[in-house]
Amino acid sequence: MKPSEIRVALAPGLLVFSPAARRDGTASVAADGVSTLGHVVESLGVPLTEVGAIRCDGREVPRRHVPLGGESVEVDTVPRPQRVPGAPLRFLLDVHLGTLARRLRLLGVDTAYESTDLGDPALASLSAAEKRVLLSRDRGLLRRREPWAGAFVYSTRPEEQLDEVLDRFRPELRPWTRCTACNGLLRRATPEEVAGQLKGGTRRSYDVFARCGDCGRAYWKGAHHEQLEAIVERAVTAFAPEGGRG
Repeated sequence: MKPSEIRVALAPGLLVFSPAARRDGTASVAADGVSTLGHVVESLGVPLTEVGAIRCDGREVPRRHVPLGGESVEVDTVPRPQRVPGAPLRFLLDVHLGTLARRLRLLGVDTAYESTDLGDPALASLSAAEKRVLLSRDRGLLRRREPWAGAFVYSTRPEEQLDEVLDRFRPELRPWTRCTACNGLLRRATPEEVAGQLKGGTRRSYDVFARCGDCGRAYWKGAHHEQLEAIVERAVTAFAPEGGRG
C-alpha cells in the first residue's frame, strides 16, 4: 500500500455492492485528507444504510473520521437484529416491492406502500416525515440524505425478501390485523356489514368476516387462506419475538 493510500476491507456481506474490491474484499483508496470514511465507503458503492461499525487501525471510529494515508480500515455490516431508535418500527417500501408490502401487512407490520411510482425525492421525504424505514433495491435512493432510516433488500424473491426484513429488524408480528390493500387496521364485521362485497356462494359458505377500518375492504377465509396461513405460520415460528405472536 502506498503512503498516500488507505486500505479498506469490506465485510463479506458488503462485497455485492463493490466491484472495485479485490477477491479478498479489500480496496485501495487515495487519501485526500478531506473525505470522511462515510464518503470513502460510499465511493466504493456501499450504501451507508448497510454499514455497521467502522474500525481504523483496529479502533472503532465514526463515519465522519477523515482517514490518513497508510491507515487500514475495516467496514462491518449492520448488526442483527438492527435497532432503530426514536420512533415505532414502521416501514415504507418503494414501488417495486409490492408483494413484500402485502406480506408484511399480512403479518400485521405497519407498512406504507404506493403502487404508483412517487419518485425518489418524494419517497425520501415521506420516510423522514413519517419516520419510516425505507426499504428498496435502489442504491441511489438509499444514498439520499433525506430518509429517516433505510435498508437495502438484497433478494429479488418475495419469500427471501420477507425473511431478510424479519431477520434484520425483528418487528412485532400481529397476523391478520392489517388490510393487505391499504395497511389499515381490521376489525370484526357482521355478514350484513360486508354483504355488498359478497357473492351468493360466499354468503352461504362463511360467517366470520373482518373489515378494514380505512378502505372498507372485507376479508374472510377464502380459497387462498391455506397459502396465506402457511406464510404466517412460517414467519411466526421463525421470527416472532416472545410477546409478538398474535
